[in-house]
Amino acid sequence: MFSQAGGVIFQYNQRMPEATSVSLRDLDIEHLWHGNLQHKDLKKRPPLEVASAEGCYVFDTEGRRYLDAMAGLFCVNVGYGRKEIVNAVAKQMAELPYYPLTQSHGPAARLAARVAGLLPKPLGRVFFSNSGSEAVETALKMARQCSRRMHPGQNRYKVIARHRGYHGFTMGALSATGQAPRRQAFEPLVPGFLHVAPPDHYRCGFCSAQSTCTLSCADEFERVIRMEAPETVAAIIAEPVIGGGGILPDPEGYLARLREICDRHGVLLIVDEVITGFGRTGKLFGFEHSGIRPDILTFAKGLTSAYLPLGATVAAEHVFEAFEDDGGEAKFTQVSTFGGHPCSAAAALANLDILTRERLWENSARLGGYLLEKLTALESPHIGEVRGRGLLIGLELVEDQRSKTPLAEGRMIQLQRAFRESGVLVGRNNDSVTGFCNVLILSPPLILNREQADVIISAIESNIARV
Repeated sequence: MFSQAGGVIFQYNQRMPEATSVSLRDLDIEHLWHGNLQHKDLKKRPPLEVASAEGCYVFDTEGRRYLDAMAGLFCVNVGYGRKEIVNAVAKQMAELPYYPLTQSHGPAARLAARVAGLLPKPLGRVFFSNSGSEAVETALKMARQCSRRMHPGQNRYKVIARHRGYHGFTMGALSATGQAPRRQAFEPLVPGFLHVAPPDHYRCGFCSAQSTCTLSCADEFERVIRMEAPETVAAIIAEPVIGGGGILPDPEGYLARLREICDRHGVLLIVDEVITGFGRTGKLFGFEHSGIRPDILTFAKGLTSAYLPLGATVAAEHVFEAFEDDGGEAKFTQVSTFGGHPCSAAAALANLDILTRERLWENSARLGGYLLEKLTALESPHIGEVRGRGLLIGLELVEDQRSKTPLAEGRMIQLQRAFRESGVLVGRNNDSVTGFCNVLILSPPLILNREQADVIISAIESNIARV
């Protein structure tokens, strides 16, 4: 088929090349643009070509099996191959394949009620989007618009986040992200975002010489609020465990301190649970470890276990009420074409049935504790610290324990390849802090069993011994 435009003739392929003449790997190299991947030498080192998956395992096109110790990207919580989810999506696709939430449909309404039922009051107003980045973007916009309504005459637009935290790839979420290598190519970003030190006790400038965290890093939020003037600050955003930035769990009392600071200054607290939500940390939600209640929550990955894209932003009732008035003029000025897609909502409902029926957060706590215990006991001069919560674990690797010099990124890359060769897929905090991309990351499906955990431990012990 041909078309002519401006004197140029284009030929449009009516069918994909036959697999016998062009391999899928060739199609990938010629046409796919992968994020966070240098393509120059891709022909020499092509990406893993995954063909199928089941349980905690993925299989490549040659039939080789890998234990997926990352659950994709922190997300396949209930494991691969759950027919219950597949069947729910197929049924929904036949009944109602799509309708926007400019009106309503049953799957989104039922899912909103289901999510609200899992959360403590006053959390309960659910806005659907397509991804974690969009859920965070929605939360930031919600916080700015709400703050101006709750504090008439004040321009509360600033958001305080943390260095090393990751909140997404859209421009607002990226502005909240505290990872310079991910931001630099797109600067200048959205104005009004400030960053403070993360709770990294291993390298903390406040208290690394002391046995426990002093929460000085949490108090930095209050110092910044005072310096910037409270009437300009809309929100604080934080993950219960900094994920992609190197697995940094909030210490005991940290989120409670942030809640106190926010209440004192009329600032909203956004808790980003895109990674930690739905069982990952050993409780259904990460904020439950602290006993606090956020003003706004963000979800994505574990909401559908990645069977279909879906994000959600959940607001407390007082946030929602800020958009109501007698004149009917107030509204949250955002719409999402595919947010709350009926098929994604159906997938989420089936996923939550599995998650709650099998109480997978309890397995996450049990197996996560086992992994932490065994990994902490490993003897290696290259293991600086093992840390985590539930089935979200990081191993910070160093040249030697005395100097804490981060293991060079080239060696980290080689180590990651060695794990893949041994049949275990692990993650790494890529592009988070220049010179400090030295944390191996484990985030397996929440259905992991003891035997599979031992496989991960054995792979880590044997491969780090070769460093």
